Amino acid sequence: MKFLFDLFPVILFFLAFKLYDIFIATAVAIVAAIAQIGWLWFRRRQIDKMMWVNLAIIVIFGGATLISQDETFIKWKPTVLYWLIAAVLLGAHAIFKKNLIQAMLEKQMALPSFVWSKLNLSWAGFFSIMGCINLYVAFSFPLDTWVSFKLFGATGLMLVFVIGQVMMLGKYLQEASAVVKENIVGSEQTGQKKENENKVSKES
Repeated sequence: MKFLFDLFPVILFFLAFKLYDIFIATAVAIVAAIAQIGWLWFRRRQIDKMMWVNLAIIVIFGGATLISQDETFIKWKPTVLYWLIAAVLLGAHAIFKKNLIQAMLEKQMALPSFVWSKLNLSWAGFFSIMGCINLYVAFSFPLDTWVSFKLFGATGLMLVFVIGQVMMLGKYLQEASAVVKENIVGSEQTGQKKENENKVSKES
């Protein structure tokens, strides 16, 4: 459900383009992004920072498209967002020594530090490449193809990448689980040993 909610503005953009044109679709996407933020604020009074960033980018680039009646600006919007995410992931790690992917997922899984670094780098690389792919499709193919790619192509590539990440992490998650089990068993054995020693000392 959350996945569809996140795609809400893109789905409406696609439908509006099919029914009308790129400019109506851009206006619909802007309104949908604002409505999405408003709904989340009404429900939980808390909005993810990335959603604010996405809203700002779509308002700026979408607004420029509507004012200039030039579709070039809205075509650049996904690339700017992708590259900004990649820059934040790499910048936080290089400058502040903070792994943002680890900060988001470490409560759900335990991984070695080098795996977290690899994961952070792979996501930054993915978004960098996605930005390039968007520009290639946007300026090498008809507008209709690009709009379809925004909904189906980009979403499909994201799903493939996530599945690949899960497969890669499976090995490390199994190893981490084995280590946790060994620690639990070791703790239980140590506790049992101490308990037996205490009994012996009391009896003597």
